[in-house]
Amino acid sequence: MNALTPRTPAVPAHAPQGHPAVQPARIGILLANLGTPDNTDYWSMRRYLNEFLSDKRVIDYPAWKWQPLLQTIILTKRPFTSGANYRKIWDRERNESPLLTITKSQTEGLRERLQARFGDGVRVEFCMRYGNPSTQSVIKRMVEEGCQRILFVPLYPQYAGATSATACDQFFRALMDLPWQPIARVMDPYFDDPAYIGALAESVRRGWAAAEKEPELLVCSYHGMPKRYLMQGDPYHCQCQKTTRLLTEALGWERTKVRTTFQSVFGTEEWLRPYTVEEVARLVKEEGVKRLAICAPAFSADCIETLEEIQEEIRESFEHAGGEQFTYIPCLNDDPAHLDAIEGAILRNLGGWA
Repeated sequence: MNALTPRTPAVPAHAPQGHPAVQPARIGILLANLGTPDNTDYWSMRRYLNEFLSDKRVIDYPAWKWQPLLQTIILTKRPFTSGANYRKIWDRERNESPLLTITKSQTEGLRERLQARFGDGVRVEFCMRYGNPSTQSVIKRMVEEGCQRILFVPLYPQYAGATSATACDQFFRALMDLPWQPIARVMDPYFDDPAYIGALAESVRRGWAAAEKEPELLVCSYHGMPKRYLMQGDPYHCQCQKTTRLLTEALGWERTKVRTTFQSVFGTEEWLRPYTVEEVARLVKEEGVKRLAICAPAFSADCIETLEEIQEEIRESFEHAGGEQFTYIPCLNDDPAHLDAIEGAILRNLGGWA
């Protein structure tokens, strides 16, 4: 019998009379992604943006300085523009964002794989750092279902304070509210995992084969962050560079054929460079690149930053500069090779538990 095959809820053998039945002990796997607004209307967008932009890991300015600006100016205007951008990519049939749809599919795929391996003694769920389903609500449900051990899986290949760390902050805050905390682990980043690099390389090959004409150059566009975070010790920039290097080696290409850039710049201070939106135009004007392909290795699922920012704003910058063919290579999403990589990382992190 599999060690994780569950029992039905029962009273412990040596419990006193009247003791309630308890759930069998299970292991929880909790996937975590950034989040999504519940809808594209003003108030849904405002709630989501308020939670996101009030996070000290994302915007670390003093509250006395940042909150008046956020509440009186930014959250008055930005929900309209962000809502308009989300409406361009919104799944109206499901009434949800692509990020939510894809994260659900990733969760279902990993649940099927892990339950086939371990039985019903494993619970695989997902949560969002901002929006719904919230980290707190999912952990509460998992504990009620008997999860006495939880592996927390941030769906960010590269570690950054504004992504992985804030997701972990929220995870541990949720544990603080529990009378009986489960034993907890956090999965390590998988930016250099051979299976992840292999999945990336195969996606690039597919993109190359599907292009009308072979692209001249590949741009790996990562989400940006302020440069001072790097100077303060955040490893994100270095991990992005390593992902690009390993991907280039896996493809067997010269390093000059693949470039690393950073997108989604916010505010006035200097962020990690080069900025994608500027670099794609420079490649046309200064290097004569006419056919460009772009992928987004920092995103585990296609979202507003890839479906709207890359495919509209960054594409427009390239074409306005004189570029002729812009090929977007989708994120790995629920591709079986991507799920293989995440499953492998989960299994390594379950060592001694299962």
